[in-house]
Amino acid sequence: MNLPLPSHPFPSHSVNSLMNQSTTSERRAARGSHPREQRPAAGAARSRPGLRAIAAAVASVAGLLGTVPAHAQTAAAPTESAMVRLIRGLIQSGALSKDVGEALLAQAQTEALAAQQAQRQAAAAATATAPAAGVLRPEPGDVRVPYIPETVRDQIRDEIKGQVMAQAKAEGWAAPNETPEWTKRIRVEGDIRVRNESRFYSGGNSNIEVDWAAINEGGGYDVNPNTNLGLPDTINTRQNRKNLFRARARLGVYADISDRTTAGIRLATGSDTSPVSTTQTLGGGLGKKSVWLDQAWLSYKPTEWLTVTGGRFGNPFFSTDTLFSSDLNFDGIAATAERPLAANPDVSLFGSLGLIPLEYSSDSFPGTSQDKMRSRNKWLIGAQVGSNWKVNEDNRLRGAVAYYDFRNISGRLSEPCALYAGADHCSSDWSRPAFMQKGNTLMLLRNIALDPLDPANTSMPQYVGLASKFQLLDLNFRWDTKVAGGYGLRLDANFIRNLAYDADEMWTRSNGGIVNNFGGSGGTGRPDFKSGPNAYMVQLTFGKPSPTAKGDWNLLAGYKRIEPDALPDAYNDSSFHLGGTNAKGYYLGGSYAVDKSVWFTGRWISSKEVYGPPLSIDMLQVEFNARF
Repeated sequence: MNLPLPSHPFPSHSVNSLMNQSTTSERRAARGSHPREQRPAAGAARSRPGLRAIAAAVASVAGLLGTVPAHAQTAAAPTESAMVRLIRGLIQSGALSKDVGEALLAQAQTEALAAQQAQRQAAAAATATAPAAGVLRPEPGDVRVPYIPETVRDQIRDEIKGQVMAQAKAEGWAAPNETPEWTKRIRVEGDIRVRNESRFYSGGNSNIEVDWAAINEGGGYDVNPNTNLGLPDTINTRQNRKNLFRARARLGVYADISDRTTAGIRLATGSDTSPVSTTQTLGGGLGKKSVWLDQAWLSYKPTEWLTVTGGRFGNPFFSTDTLFSSDLNFDGIAATAERPLAANPDVSLFGSLGLIPLEYSSDSFPGTSQDKMRSRNKWLIGAQVGSNWKVNEDNRLRGAVAYYDFRNISGRLSEPCALYAGADHCSSDWSRPAFMQKGNTLMLLRNIALDPLDPANTSMPQYVGLASKFQLLDLNFRWDTKVAGGYGLRLDANFIRNLAYDADEMWTRSNGGIVNNFGGSGGTGRPDFKSGPNAYMVQLTFGKPSPTAKGDWNLLAGYKRIEPDALPDAYNDSSFHLGGTNAKGYYLGGSYAVDKSVWFTGRWISSKEVYGPPLSIDMLQVEFNARF
């Protein structure tokens, strides 16, 4: 028989206990009034899926009860038939819903009444026949209660339970605490951070710090003093900004599509399209805040030790925020591998390889010309190898060496362009950085032809690009140990060198058009130019690096020095010196978990310039974090 399971499957002991209400001896029950005949409401048999099948199952049980031989039916009629008690028991156990049960109960009571009337008629007809010696003569109103052997009861129970559970699993509606199989392969993760931030600027800072990113986003800055007497866009360098309330929220959905394939989608807040920060500044007239697509990726594992990921994903490299911000995500494709050594399982090797598109050429540039620009795509190609070594229970080492080649991101001096004659672009406008913070050495991109009729008054709107090329050697080291009776201590160190740095080549390629990173003498010639290719960071963390349980804590202290052209200024931490390069300084901080996955963090950052005009920036951040 096919019996669909109701909202709560009845336990096997419910049927068993109801069956046990039968007895081998004849029992007489007090004759009471018969229940009033009821009829189920219209459509009651269709009120739940599988009602007819349930009725059929109950009828089958009734059939089994009715097939017991007549000589075994020796009990007198009870107040309620066994079938009525069975249905009541199913309702009480939750196996039948109330509306379905009452409909079946009404039918069973009607049938029981008819059976009792038939038995009375049969008993009245039998009174004319003398009973055999020693045999009790049935009296009017007696009901034969069958005896069900234990083996038959077990068979009924197991058969009903097996068929019901099979159909329940197939249709996905039976088990009260079960969820569909696909939901077990999906997980939701997220985090929320509320921050109070204050920025303090030295009163001795230079007040002419050009906002080169704003110039590149607009129509350029006219560098001819005969046609433009205004200053370029500048950034704040002297006015403190206190008590800025900021927030970050991220929500990700991750699915295990199979044993080898995983997918992820994450949304995040953010004040703009900056790749290095998902923090949203509050206020803004209480207007609604923006939500951005932060991640969207597919990951496949051809082997247990190799993973290939494509789309927009988290940082696949072991690095610090000196080079890549912790909020930075990568576009493109990356392969990561990790495998223990067969000779020593305490040592494992890992590696990463990434092909990251930074910017694609505009498909129709220039828009006002029939001749379009050839492809000028910008790329990051990264490769890293490293090792983990579990020295003993208290000491672990991790080290890695990486090489990053930033291709086609440097500025180019254009061919002569006659803007005075109506041209609206120059051939190297594409080499402007898509995003920049500050610190890198910059060069003018446009070779603007002078109007022969009025050369002195020719407008010369300029864009800027990166003067240096970038091919980075990145060394990372981490040591985890325990001190002072078991407290954790972590030492992180990072050294970066730009192998492509060449100050003379930069000056020659720009045709002397360098616009920043000069010394304090006020000169803008080659002897006044100051830059460098190196960056390093050291950080000490005492306590638990990532507080998760209530009572976890840590204290940290670190120092950074990032020379102007040690790395692209677009992708590193946006808090230290408010992002970018040409910065050095220290930072202190600590965290304390007040609940599971809930913690407070405080941080003080003090930094200033490495070369050039003075720019000192201090920052205080107090955060309340939660992860789920």
